[in-house]
Amino acid sequence: MKLLTFKNKDTFTLGVQTEFGVLDVVQAVKQLSPAFTVPTTVHEAINGGASATDALLNLVNLVLERDDRASLLLSEETMIYGPCVTHPNKIICVGLNYRKHAEETNAPIPQYPILFNKFNNTLTGHGHDIALPRVTKEVDYEAELVIVIGKQAKYISKEQALEHVYGYCCVNDLSARDLQMRTQQWLLGKSCDDFSPLGPYLVTADEVGNPNDLKISTTVNGKVRQNSNTADMIFHCDEIVSYISQHMTLYPGDIILTGTPEGVVLGDPVDKRVYLKDGDVVTISIEKLGSLTNRMVNE
Repeated sequence: MKLLTFKNKDTFTLGVQTEFGVLDVVQAVKQLSPAFTVPTTVHEAINGGASATDALLNLVNLVLERDDRASLLLSEETMIYGPCVTHPNKIICVGLNYRKHAEETNAPIPQYPILFNKFNNTLTGHGHDIALPRVTKEVDYEAELVIVIGKQAKYISKEQALEHVYGYCCVNDLSARDLQMRTQQWLLGKSCDDFSPLGPYLVTADEVGNPNDLKISTTVNGKVRQNSNTADMIFHCDEIVSYISQHMTLYPGDIILTGTPEGVVLGDPVDKRVYLKDGDVVTISIEKLGSLTNRMVNE
């Protein structure tokens, strides 16, 4: 199942993608008053686990069987997307997690996952313009697979890890390289406003299958810049979830950004680096998860 959020007045409303359009879950519940409880926010869906997923699927089937279903289905072209996970408790990131990316930046292969964090101010959605901060001239793109936690996890094994995952989505882990490298701590260059566009969809784990066998790419103005596969991760998704859970409790709705493949601007020779500029359109695509597009604009 593919979940998304879209703006409705001042709130983000839960939607479910169907072959006929996006189901407006809140309106469907209001109009149909189903006899079963349905989650009406993305976090209710995540927290509710399998029973919430079943309820959403039942609601979709109920709507699609109706002759007047069009009134509850929206066109994606007319929606304003929100981040597909709106209020994660934790945003945890893994640095240098693709072998070829570590090699292109002349970094040693990590012995343990390199962890850092971002904050909710970095979240935005598919289709939104992203302001290039005036304090940097070196904003880089990073296509990344996001793990969305679905069950509380503490001290779990690698073998158990993916049982605690609700689903996956795309993110562009935008990075101001001059700020990132100013000190040994990367946080400043990673946490500018809107530096984590997330979406367009949150795809449930059952539809994704093996998260370490997905094509992943970035285009800038239609030109391919990154083109890889999540199989190139140094620490695979099950290892990452297990490792983090040894040190902190993961809760439903927490998100983990799993690193980026080769092809970023930082990997080019210094005299050939062309960072993002006003008007650039960046698209992150991951197999089975869709494509996330944002335009960069001057602040």
